[in-house]
Amino acid sequence: MRIGIVCPYSFDVPGGVQFHVRDLAGALISRGHEVSVLAPADSDTPVPDYVVTTGRSVPVHYNGSVARLAFGPMAAARTRRWLADGEFNVLHIHEPMPPSLGLLALWIADGPIVATFHSAQTHSRAMSVARPFMRSPLEKIRGAIAVSEDARRTLVDHAGGDAVIIPNGVHVNAFAQATPREEWRGTAERPTVAFLGRLDEPRKGLDVLLRALPDIRAAVPGLRVLVAGRGEVGAKALGAHADAVEVLGPVTEEAKGSLLASVDLYVAPHTGGESFGIVLVEAMSAGAGVVASDLGAFRRVLDDGALGTVFATGDPAALARAIIGRLHDRPGTQDLARAAAEAVWRYDWSSVVSQILAVYETVAVGHVEEDRSTRGRWWER
Repeated sequence: MRIGIVCPYSFDVPGGVQFHVRDLAGALISRGHEVSVLAPADSDTPVPDYVVTTGRSVPVHYNGSVARLAFGPMAAARTRRWLADGEFNVLHIHEPMPPSLGLLALWIADGPIVATFHSAQTHSRAMSVARPFMRSPLEKIRGAIAVSEDARRTLVDHAGGDAVIIPNGVHVNAFAQATPREEWRGTAERPTVAFLGRLDEPRKGLDVLLRALPDIRAAVPGLRVLVAGRGEVGAKALGAHADAVEVLGPVTEEAKGSLLASVDLYVAPHTGGESFGIVLVEAMSAGAGVVASDLGAFRRVLDDGALGTVFATGDPAALARAIIGRLHDRPGTQDLARAAAEAVWRYDWSSVVSQILAVYETVAVGHVEEDRSTRGRWWER
């Protein structure tokens, strides 16, 4: 099968959707399919051989973050050329609603189109305003996927559609077999907890963790907090507890696996805008105990607390109690981690790619068998 995948976000600054697209393409290629990915990226940005780039992107505030998008006549021309050259059996567009390549491809393309919706937004004025203008292009989608119930609900509320839920994928074995590093490994006297995410993005919640430090260190004086990700943490934010925080900066995928395999706990203090929680699954795969804010997406990944500990979102005192409780109950934390390491196999790419291929096959067959004038719209199913 010839499969075209469109990523709206630039590979210049990779994020969750870009990693998902990259890993999906790799999983499909390993199954013998021919895959081409269209994505924004500067000419000097290293990308896999199967990625066709459309050039520079523009930073835009979107869903509580800064997304790098590509739009305009040049991006449209390159999208049109890629579609014509590809002659794809299935076109898979990720995030078709932001003003970027996904929306351009949806306007231009025809035929068997699958769309994956990643974002979760409780309220979005932009999406509500855009809804009437999106109705016609959205009619082209023959198979809709949401990565979680939160993403599906966003689609239902803002676009009037519905979708099958297929979660983000993780290479579970890569994290389960990651090699711990001694400098990051925790001990009973000096336990380590990790935070991963953009350090200057408020919704990732690093400030919640930093504000919890006084209470945590009062109970666990030897605590070490390992912070990894792009951005900077100011001295003012660290305050009197700067000696407990080690800012690692951006880390490679290999180093991320080693970090998660080394620490006692992975902490996800995010305050909103999360549709799934892929980093929780990665931490669970690596064997780390997990403490996460009480977001719907996180609670579902953690099976309502059966696979990790949740705390009241945005509450530093609640986070401190959760971390202290987990560090003081090592046997219980290890039991949770073992249960989580078994449960995460449902998110392994071996399972996820099979579910996505089933959607492709249904859409491709339906395109051959159905006359355009009699096709049911995907949101009316």
